[in-house]
Amino acid sequence: MTYEKLSKGALGCMYTATVLGTFIGLMVLMLVNILWFVPDRIQIGIIISFVIGGILILNAAISPYFRYHRYRYSINEECIDIEEGYLFVKRNIVPIERLHKLQTEQGPIDRIFHVAKVKVTTAGGDVTIRFLQKEKAEAIAESLKNRINQIVAQQRMEDGREEEIS
Repeated sequence: MTYEKLSKGALGCMYTATVLGTFIGLMVLMLVNILWFVPDRIQIGIIISFVIGGILILNAAISPYFRYHRYRYSINEECIDIEEGYLFVKRNIVPIERLHKLQTEQGPIDRIFHVAKVKVTTAGGDVTIRFLQKEKAEAIAESLKNRINQIVAQQRMEDGREEEIS
């Protein structure tokens, strides 16, 4: 099975989203320090805040790089296979015949970097192929839709033959 890699725009999108999340986390941490209610233990709170802030900044610097290089997906006639992760790598395999709904999505950061998501809904839940070039996301959604239509038509023909035989 050959896996597809992401475009360079995906890396920029990952870094931007992670930096924004880190900024929000640091603002919350700063607010907690300002509102610290136990003045006699303030030094411990400051040390803990610096440690947490350092971890957040380190995460923002390195996690997008690893997520980008570990993210891969494959779509063939039988299934969609997505592998992603940073510290913990997870793999989702979804049979194409189980697909119920296809949806393309694009958030504000995605639009800046011209990337989109293809969200696939099955009876068991949702699977999302992220950080695709917008044109590629639309092409994937269209090809999956065509494949689903083929499967439905084929099943209807088989059901029709079974009714004729009975």
